[in-house]
Amino acid sequence: MTTSREKKQEIIDAFHFRHATKSFDSSKKIADSDFDFILETGRLSPSSVGYEPWKFLVVQSPELRAKLKEVSSGARGQLDTASHFVVILAHKNARYDSDYVYNIHKNVKQIPEEMIQDILPRYKAFQDDSQNLFESERSLFDWASKQTYIALANMMTSAAQIGIDSCPIEGYLPNAVNNILADEGIVDTDTWNVSVMAAFGYRETEPAREKTRQPLNDIVKWV
Repeated sequence: MTTSREKKQEIIDAFHFRHATKSFDSSKKIADSDFDFILETGRLSPSSVGYEPWKFLVVQSPELRAKLKEVSSGARGQLDTASHFVVILAHKNARYDSDYVYNIHKNVKQIPEEMIQDILPRYKAFQDDSQNLFESERSLFDWASKQTYIALANMMTSAAQIGIDSCPIEGYLPNAVNNILADEGIVDTDTWNVSVMAAFGYRETEPAREKTRQPLNDIVKWV
């Protein structure tokens, strides 16, 4: 039986193993069961007030990857070589009183109707007074986008724990990516927009140098 100490070491080893892989071994493919596991850790990730304002678009089409490559300078090596490439979308209008949020309350959380109506004022106060999310449509999207990064991190960490490499990607033109997805009829960009991308696969070469990070004492302050 794995001890707590052994489990902690396994997790730390995975963090040391993980690096931003720029080019993958295109001859190696992730098993379906392994990628289902990675996606499941994204699905089970926490989100603010449980709104889950994300979708995971797994792009395996070579034609679509080629189109994305033209507007994604930070993903050119990964789009050509990754076993799996994911565009993570964020909801543009996860307001407390939106149809999307009502569906989460009613059909996902299965909250009774009278309770939904009772809790809405509290969620309104949270989004408006605490987070200032009603200042603009961009504020709501940025808030949703922050949630997607929680799922992204969990997916990359879970991948590393089973020996699969990954790379988070922000080097793309958002409007151009959204237009491509809309033109292809894949995404309703009135509702969803690209938040971040991620590539998964098996490294082609080992990292050129060891992982570097600031010392713990430089980034942590106990008060």
